Amino acid sequence: MARTIEVVAALIWQNGRFLACQRPPHKARALLWEFPGGKIEPGESGPEALVRECREELGVHIRVLGAFMDVTHAYPDLTVHLTLYESEIASGEVQRLEHSDIRWIAPEEIDDYDFCPADQAFCAEIKRREK
Repeated sequence: MARTIEVVAALIWQNGRFLACQRPPHKARALLWEFPGGKIEPGESGPEALVRECREELGVHIRVLGAFMDVTHAYPDLTVHLTLYESEIASGEVQRLEHSDIRWIAPEEIDDYDFCPADQAFCAEIKRREK
C-alpha cells in the first residue's frame, strides 16, 4: 500500500460564501474544485503548511482558527489524509496564482461544482451545518 500523504486545506468564509479553487488542467484531478491548501512539508505543522500554501497559491496571509474535520481518501495514485481548517484572511487580496479559477461559493451552490472526491465529505458537512 502506498504511503499516506498529509494534506491541509482552508475553509475561508466571506459574506456567507466559502473560497473554492479549480485545479489547473496539467495536474492530477484536473479542473476539479477543491479547498485551497496542499502538502505538509517536513518540519511543518498543519497550520504552518496551510499559511504557506495560501501565501503561495492565493497571495494572502491567513489565520488558522481550528480544525473543521478530517478525512482519509484513497485515490488510484495516492492516499491522502486531509484536514480542513476553519481559516480567515488576515491580510491581502485573493489572487489566482496557481488555479484555473477561484470562486466564492454559497453552501446551496455546492452541487453545481465538481469537487475532488477527497473534498466531497467536507462539502456534505458544510451543507449539513449550514441548514
